[in-house]
Amino acid sequence: MPELPEVEALARLLTERTSGMRISEVVLASLSALKTVSPSLMDLEGRIVNRVVRHGKFLDLATVDGPHLVWHLSRAGWVQWKDELPTGPVRPGKGPLALRVGFVSIDGEPIGGFDVTEAGTQKRLALYVVESPEQVPGIARLGPDALAVDRDQFAGMLAAAGRSQVKGVLRDQSVIAGVGNAYSDEILHAARLSPFHPCRTLTDAQIDGLHAAMQSTLADAVARSVGHGTGTLKAEKKANLAVHGRTGQTCPVCGRSEELTSELQSRLHLVCRLLLEKK
Repeated sequence: MPELPEVEALARLLTERTSGMRISEVVLASLSALKTVSPSLMDLEGRIVNRVVRHGKFLDLATVDGPHLVWHLSRAGWVQWKDELPTGPVRPGKGPLALRVGFVSIDGEPIGGFDVTEAGTQKRLALYVVESPEQVPGIARLGPDALAVDRDQFAGMLAAAGRSQVKGVLRDQSVIAGVGNAYSDEILHAARLSPFHPCRTLTDAQIDGLHAAMQSTLADAVARSVGHGTGTLKAEKKANLAVHGRTGQTCPVCGRSEELTSELQSRLHLVCRLLLEKK
């Protein structure tokens, strides 16, 4: 699933390509993905693009004095920029394509466009056309952005979470926006904390370390991601993950084998469970 760093990189890339350009076509290929009725997709055609911004893990294409096209890529969605869009007809319900958006310059010169796609059979990608991004339920529920949370605010969130496990709190978009499964693992690894640690038993030093790890892990990932095209961004993320998705590989810190790492993880799980039972 694309998370804060990749979505931020996509927002910046799309802003660079489309800001000041005119939307020439909007073609829906997945009827189930569109979650709104009014404004319609056709209301976007002819509009000038202001910019593309990120809200948590949502992308928001804002037009000048017009509606917003908002989408959430969910688990298997992606954005593919094409300097030349295919000219053939789009067949709704066939293949991974969900939406195609084309652009022209102010002078009417085609500049390309992007496809919003979704792999697999479980279709969870969501598209919205709204007057304001806050009209999207998922955006209205978002907590503060992970890169904008200061230490004291973060400590308050963890205290309010009580006995909840820290990994679940990091992934809860209504608490902190932008972090998903992969980067929560990376953050906890950098902070040297078990994902099962109950929030209310974190010490001040552990909160300091966790907040610093969240800020540095995400900021570093954004810095690596920005500048990549849509065709290389996924590979960049995967290549730089220290622990997530590395089952069977050696630990990047100590070099130990998976068997020992798995044993240590099981022991941590048991200790944390015993701590929870005592509370």
